[in-house]
Amino acid sequence: MLDQPAGPTLLGFDLTVVGTLLSVVAAASTLLAIYSAVTIRDPMAKRVKSLNARREQLKSGIVTTARKRQSLIRRNETTDRMGAFLGKARMLQDSQIKEIQQKLAQAGIRNKEWAVAVVFARLVAPIVLGGLAALVIYGIDYFPQWSSFKKFAGFAALVIGGYKGPDLFIQNLVTKRTDAIRKALPDALDLLVICAEAGLTVDAAFERVSRELGRAYPELGDEFSMTSIELSFLTERRQAFENLAYRVNLDAVKGVVTTMIQTERYGTPLASALRVLSAEFRNERMMRAEEKAARLPAIMTVPLILFILPTLFVVILGPAACSIADAFSGGDPHPPKG
Repeated sequence: MLDQPAGPTLLGFDLTVVGTLLSVVAAASTLLAIYSAVTIRDPMAKRVKSLNARREQLKSGIVTTARKRQSLIRRNETTDRMGAFLGKARMLQDSQIKEIQQKLAQAGIRNKEWAVAVVFARLVAPIVLGGLAALVIYGIDYFPQWSSFKKFAGFAALVIGGYKGPDLFIQNLVTKRTDAIRKALPDALDLLVICAEAGLTVDAAFERVSRELGRAYPELGDEFSMTSIELSFLTERRQAFENLAYRVNLDAVKGVVTTMIQTERYGTPLASALRVLSAEFRNERMMRAEEKAARLPAIMTVPLILFILPTLFVVILGPAACSIADAFSGGDPHPPKG
């Protein structure tokens, strides 16, 4: 039997297989987009559930004893098993867990037990992806045309990606949430100034601002609602403001927290201090936009050279190059018809 001709390849990859995989991904993305557009979800339901859980937790810490307080804490059997396994392997460190818990809080994930799951994913994902890569690359030899260096590079890339994947995913969530809070902070401070001048208390002002900004800026509204609940239940109001700075990875929020703490301690006017901070944050946001606009020509240089100029050269110089090639080959550039 004659061997069938192999399909076209690019950098050692079969273009037919790559095209098929891309078609599957495109079809799945289309179905997911249709499902997301058709399905109607309440964006406030998850926030209300999280805030109510925090309120009940603080309330239980005040009105119950320590033993009953421990019984009210919900335990996750999955994370407990992960923690027991990592504890036996001596891979759990308090400093590491605290750092991951802060990252999760900055990403908007309230459950601290998921820090154990992140450490477990760091351990399991490289093993799973590395095993699959070894099976496909070395065991089955699915890419026989690859050199030994390319095979090792693919194996190492999957192992490193499995180890860094959970951290990159969480960091991406933190970055998106921080950017959303940064955009909403000047407007929130203006509303806080209005509430302070109207005579509302600090916790009532935070609750009012969270209701007003809940639809437009759900991330900051969630944080302000949490701060309002903690101001109502915690014995030290300073701790509530420090928890806000702990949950948000933004220097501007830390400045607001410092201002609120000083206002609570020394009795300085809150409205004037917040008005100054709001003006500074608005100027900073304008400067950041101007910086992006000034950086745009340098960013557009590479796409211009790689994509626009070659196409322009082909369109302009293509006909002339064809005429010159026909002239040097001795052919008639305008062959007779018929």
